[in-house]
Amino acid sequence: MSAQTFTPEVGLRITDAAAEHIRKQLRQHPDAQGFRLGLKASGCSGFKYIVDLVKTPSDDDRKFVLADDIPVYVDAKSLPYINGAEIDFVKEGLNYAFKFNNPNVDSSCGCGESFSIKEDA
Repeated sequence: MSAQTFTPEVGLRITDAAAEHIRKQLRQHPDAQGFRLGLKASGCSGFKYIVDLVKTPSDDDRKFVLADDIPVYVDAKSLPYINGAEIDFVKEGLNYAFKFNNPNVDSSCGCGESFSIKEDA
């Protein structure tokens, strides 16, 4: 019997509101090649999301095209922790912000700025 190599499907989803907001940002910054989503160690729970426009992709970036026309770059280290996540853009009070519905999140801190990841993610 021989071993098989299996590469799991990695998925990200985006809502219409988030897609429109990112498109607007990309139109305002024509030198940007896409949108970055990643994680950074931070806060009392462990991680926070990083969002930015990408001018030059990194060597370890994985590129996804969401909503047929939005290039999204995720670094290889963050990828397992955001697999299956949905990116949304919502109004909260007087502000608008990205909201992430991530099945890999175990818990969030009280202020909502950071979160922990499930052990098996």
